[in-house]
Amino acid sequence: MKLHELSDNPGAAKKRTRVARGPGSGKGKMGGRGIKGQKSRSGVSINGYEGGQMPLYQRLPKRGFNKPNRKAYAVVNLGLIQKFIDAGKLDAGSITEDSLIASGLVRRKLDGIRVLAKGEITAKATIAVTGASKAAVEAVAKAGGSLTAANAAAAE
Repeated sequence: MKLHELSDNPGAAKKRTRVARGPGSGKGKMGGRGIKGQKSRSGVSINGYEGGQMPLYQRLPKRGFNKPNRKAYAVVNLGLIQKFIDAGKLDAGSITEDSLIASGLVRRKLDGIRVLAKGEITAKATIAVTGASKAAVEAVAKAGGSLTAANAAAAE
C-alpha cells in the first residue's frame, strides 16, 4: 500500500454545504432564508421568542430562594488531611487554616474551612478550623487528637 492509495471510509467525510454560492449549489440566491423579513437579515437573535405567545420561561412558576448572606466554606476531608500528614506536607502537631492553604490542600479560605469526616485519620492531630462536622470531631478524638471549630454554627 502506498500513500496515494489511502482513502477514508465511505461516508466518513461529509462535504459541508456552502450556502448562498450560486444556483447550482441548491442553496443559492436567498441561502435558505426565504424572502425578506426579520429572520432573513443578519444580526438577528430572537431565541426564546414565541410569536406573542407567553414564553415558556414565563409560564413556569418561580422556585427557590438564594440567600444573599450565605456563607461558603472550603471543604476538607479527614482522609486528605491524613494523606498530607503522611506525605510530610502537614505537621500533625498544629494544623491551622493557614497551614492547610500553605500545604496546597485548600486553594482559598472563602468564609472559612470546614472539616468533614470522609476517610480515615490515624495521626494524633491538633486541628483548628472554622467549622467541622460532629463525625469529624469524633473521628479526630478517637485517633487521640483534637479538633476545634471556631464557628459553632458551622459545627452543627
